[in-house]
Amino acid sequence: MLQKWIILAVISTCCAIRFSINANQKKCLKEEIHKNIIVTGEYEFSEGVGYSGSVIVSDTRGHILYKRENFQDLKGKFAFTADEYDIFEICVLNHGPSPQGGSAREVNLSMKHGVEAKNYEDLAKAEKLKPLEVELRRLEDLSDSIVKDFAFMRQREEEMRNTNESTNSRVLYLSVFSMLCLLGLAAWQVLFLRNYFKAKKLID
Repeated sequence: MLQKWIILAVISTCCAIRFSINANQKKCLKEEIHKNIIVTGEYEFSEGVGYSGSVIVSDTRGHILYKRENFQDLKGKFAFTADEYDIFEICVLNHGPSPQGGSAREVNLSMKHGVEAKNYEDLAKAEKLKPLEVELRRLEDLSDSIVKDFAFMRQREEEMRNTNESTNSRVLYLSVFSMLCLLGLAAWQVLFLRNYFKAKKLID
């Protein structure tokens, strides 16, 4: 089975993509998700007689977070919570009516995470909140999300700076070691040639 990869670099908390999959092929999308973030997704296949689909969500360690295989209906949803920062993979498969192939199908995939994935209507009903209170809660969650994003970016910046400093130190040590090796080799060559010329009685 052929496999194609699509890498997503998503900054916003919501994204939607439409793509085509040939029969008996799959496409995988990857997205970075922060720790303790709720992720929801909806997918929809175009019609195809005798076709079925599969959707699998996994992390870099191979843990399956969502798996639905060989379904013939066109729509579906999934949801999961990221236990830690990771790159998650969403694979979509288009099973044709025969192994020899078939026509391609269109797939709509919509994903939300963080504030956008939270259902504030259910929250309002559960806590009996007024519309203004719901909006304030949403803005509060959005502010917390932005603060966490900035904290994460600062942490990554510090990690990259530490890595650069460590790399620069190693390069400096390697350069000094290389210079010492060259000086040692040059001194050895001078001594060797001096002894050689003395042995040939070319110098005193």
